[in-house]
Amino acid sequence: MNAGPASFPDRDSVAEKLGAFGEADQSFLRLLMENPEQDERLMDGLYRHLDLASEARFLNSLKLEKLGQWLGSEAPARLQMRLTEAGRSSQHAAYQAFKAGLSKSGGLERAFPKV
Repeated sequence: MNAGPASFPDRDSVAEKLGAFGEADQSFLRLLMENPEQDERLMDGLYRHLDLASEARFLNSLKLEKLGQWLGSEAPARLQMRLTEAGRSSQHAAYQAFKAGLSKSGGLERAFPKV
């Protein structure tokens, strides 16, 4: 049985890249977002990252907001609604910080402009 290309990267690898968020990590994430077949992996990794951040002793809300703003700016239109849903999926401060960054990016408005 062939698992196919969608089996890499796993959600923990994506969550790690989102957490580290260096230049190489950003390049990796951009490449991941280019392929619609990898959308589930990206979203699974994002939820994993937000869950880990919500369980951490120290909440770096500024870093989460920056991540939301970057993803909102860089993600293609097909992902904007799913990113917004992720930000709204919990009332925890980690999710709220991510959602605030998404809002600042204006990505959803660019993807779905008002008529």
